[in-house]
Amino acid sequence: MTASSSQPADPVRTLYVEHHSWLQTWLRGKLGNAFEAADIAHDTFVNVITSGMAARIEQPRPFLATVAKHLVIRHYRRRVLERAYLDALALLPEDLAPSPEERLIALESLQAVDQVLDALAPKAREAFLLAHLEGLTYAAIAERLGVSMTSVKRYLMQAHRQCFLLAFA
Repeated sequence: MTASSSQPADPVRTLYVEHHSWLQTWLRGKLGNAFEAADIAHDTFVNVITSGMAARIEQPRPFLATVAKHLVIRHYRRRVLERAYLDALALLPEDLAPSPEERLIALESLQAVDQVLDALAPKAREAFLLAHLEGLTYAAIAERLGVSMTSVKRYLMQAHRQCFLLAFA
């Protein structure tokens, strides 16, 4: 018996060897771009590795496809956010335009806030956006959402807590 056959197989390695090519091909068909497919396939396996779930996956392809779909959605959301940010910058006078470094920092911050907001319950996200983008009062937000002011306060506390955690992560 050789050393390799006496030890249990590494579930991550097995998962990768048996399904990476399939996942990348599947993503290429969905995205129409081999480079993006390779990036998202890579990120999918990174997520699986960091989750520690590789050994417990019973149906690898549906599982990997689900993880990859979420990453594709996040990828497109980042693209939309980046496009909106660049469009807003294009409206600024040249002397007020941020440096490339400032642009990158701002874009990364926007993407992080977007992820935080995406993780919130829908009403908490809506309350946060109404308060901070439209400047509505608690009473106006409560009326708009059809909830009590106590609920609005709770929603905003949840959102602010998540933003605070992001700031100090």
